[in-house]
Amino acid sequence: MTLAEASHLKQHSFVFILKSFLIWTFTLTVCWLVVGFPLVVLMATGGALAAVVLQAVFPMSAVALVSGGILAANALAIMVAAAMLTFKGIHPHEVRWLRWLNGKANPVSSTVYAACPLTCDLD
Repeated sequence: MTLAEASHLKQHSFVFILKSFLIWTFTLTVCWLVVGFPLVVLMATGGALAAVVLQAVFPMSAVALVSGGILAANALAIMVAAAMLTFKGIHPHEVRWLRWLNGKANPVSSTVYAACPLTCDLD
């Protein structure tokens, strides 16, 4: 009986870890694309310069080599960061600045329509 319960808990724990890893991967990818845009521009500029320099050495595959290296480095960095956050036990729903994952927005102000001063006080 206890053996069956233990295997069920391990399976549930694996699903929880996998779900947390995938959510962290998605979240970090979105944040990298939105917030890291200036760094992406700098990496693209450096990659273009590296492709021009490597064109003399690898005429056919310089662009593929540089772009593949940049994409692989970004993907590896995101997955390593997601794995570190997952295995530290930090769940994305526990992070205060990620409220948009839960669907709970923190509105700064409420919407006031232009006609409201004329019609809101009518009974």
